[in-house]
Amino acid sequence: MKLGNSRVLVFGAGISGIGAARLLLGIPAAEVILYDGNEKLDAKELEEKVLNALTPETETGKDMANEKKAGAVVNSIGDRLQIILGELPEDVLARIDLAVLSPGVPTDLPLVNAMRERGVRIWGEIELAWECGKGDVLAVTGTNGKTTTTSLLGEIMKDYVKGAAGSVSAKERVCVVGNIGNPYTDAADQLTDESIVVAEISSFQLETIEGFAPKVSAILNITPDHLNRHHTMEEYIRVKELITENQGPDDTCVLNYEDPILREFGKTLQTKVIYFSSLHKLKKGMYLDGETICFSDGTTETVICSTKELNILGRHNHENVMAAAAMAYAYGVPFEVIRNTVCSFQAVEHRIEYVTEKQGVVYYNDSKGTNPDAAIKGIQAMDRPTLLIGGGYDKNSSYEEWIQAFDGKVKYLVLIGQTREKIAEAAERCGFKDCVLKDTLEDAVAFCAEHAVSGDAVLLSPACASWGMFPNYEVRGRRFKELVNQLD
Repeated sequence: MKLGNSRVLVFGAGISGIGAARLLLGIPAAEVILYDGNEKLDAKELEEKVLNALTPETETGKDMANEKKAGAVVNSIGDRLQIILGELPEDVLARIDLAVLSPGVPTDLPLVNAMRERGVRIWGEIELAWECGKGDVLAVTGTNGKTTTTSLLGEIMKDYVKGAAGSVSAKERVCVVGNIGNPYTDAADQLTDESIVVAEISSFQLETIEGFAPKVSAILNITPDHLNRHHTMEEYIRVKELITENQGPDDTCVLNYEDPILREFGKTLQTKVIYFSSLHKLKKGMYLDGETICFSDGTTETVICSTKELNILGRHNHENVMAAAAMAYAYGVPFEVIRNTVCSFQAVEHRIEYVTEKQGVVYYNDSKGTNPDAAIKGIQAMDRPTLLIGGGYDKNSSYEEWIQAFDGKVKYLVLIGQTREKIAEAAERCGFKDCVLKDTLEDAVAFCAEHAVSGDAVLLSPACASWGMFPNYEVRGRRFKELVNQLD
């Protein structure tokens, strides 16, 4: 789709929406309407955010920056940027050609359906960035493990490019974007044909792809999550599998052999498939053999590393390493580079992150454990008696499987947030009775510090989203670390 002379509605005025609006304003003659249903937002402040985000090196950016400094109306934009808050007027709806939805905007909203009925194309930020960007894309999705796998793959690709070019500056060719916190739209207009884009892609972002086609993709796992958005497990699976929708026979998809859904899905693909497995020795693929991560191409076995050489804990992280290694291998990265990088890689912030040790008690921040399956992996990684902090926003999850995975490790389950009573009831049904309900994270940390003894662990692994108490899991995790570091 040619975006010049198009009227584009950017739906959602958060970080993704600002990035999309900025990117679109760099396209000659594109008209941009930044829209948000929250009428309490400040339209002038949003306009300033868009203008401040414009790349100053572009001619348009220079013009707008100069006019803004002069305090004048930004004539270089003219009618090309409009901010609308609250209800979207019918005449605006009638004249748009494309809508770019931020990830937090459900695709089945009445307004979105009304746009579809009018023939408006519906994209998300990923599709917009793909349309405007260049380079090879390596894309990671899955219910859990995306951030760790994406971060590790990004480091592997940076080390690969650096080694191939013999220059640290070559790292600039690798851009890590997406749901990891750096919007793809913020980087798209800076990419070249030589760029390598490593992208973490959520199910919300995959709902709105059209032509997005990664050279290498991965689906790490699929377990129930975001059913309040996707409504059924079947729809959630379908959306996750869309990451392969536009891949061709020369592209590669990396899949988890231990996930029965993905194992069968791989048989249906026309693209190349590489499986990874933590429980089976594969004739062809990446696998864990005891404590050794290996790769077999069908004839030759290559040792990648021992799990004892890794700085990240748990079988789920061994799977993340295998997935990243398989993706890098598919792109052509030598095993030596892969081996060196995975052995030096440190844990991602908020994912079973070591915080500190106080009076013999070790504290871990797993704030990114925002659903029961992720939280299962958090408690499985613990090798000592654990005081576990859980609870938060209710995403219509069930918690019995998480509680059943405690396996005698959990001394107390300290619950906070909207779901605390729901989880306590699930624990009662599972026969776990050591639940403590607290009002705040501060209260939960204080209780754990008082009741933990030397040799214990305190783990924040909520099994729930942070909303209602914190803006996001990052703020929750950082607050936890602040509280822990303040302890005597």
